[in-house]
Amino acid sequence: MSLLKILQYPDERLHTIAKPVMQIDDQIRKLVRDMAQTMYAADGIGLAATQINVHLRIILIDVSEKGNQLLVLINPEVIKMGGKAEFEEGCLSVPDVYETVNRAAWIRVRALDLNGQAFELQADGLKSMCIQHELDHLQGMVFVEHLSPLNQKRILSTLSKQSRSPRKVR
Repeated sequence: MSLLKILQYPDERLHTIAKPVMQIDDQIRKLVRDMAQTMYAADGIGLAATQINVHLRIILIDVSEKGNQLLVLINPEVIKMGGKAEFEEGCLSVPDVYETVNRAAWIRVRALDLNGQAFELQADGLKSMCIQHELDHLQGMVFVEHLSPLNQKRILSTLSKQSRSPRKVR
């Protein structure tokens, strides 16, 4: 297993629309293991393949307190969503930026697991937000693009300043 490089906003590759996984094989399983290791090492709760410059419809989520309930969704599709909720979101591709985003309060998705078995999942709360956030990545969208143009400009300015100064070690 290996740690993968996470693309940083505003990298244009984050705007690439992901393609469906055609076959779940050992290469896809290795990719998922590497993505999981990368997500956990970065203290993330979600990661889309797009964020590591692999443009396939794969997302990983683990919103458990202990970080031991990995959910793998391959070729996820939204079946239904509803309600309204605001969530404070962050993103491994937009370090140290947290903003409130309006999302659906709940979501129902259909996906494949690592064995190619179809399943459906309904989620609300943090899990719902995380799924919606990662699905945006598969569509080539980063969460800050839900914000006003003024807030996007402010975030880009902040990120530009961060990239010019030495990063603190976590």
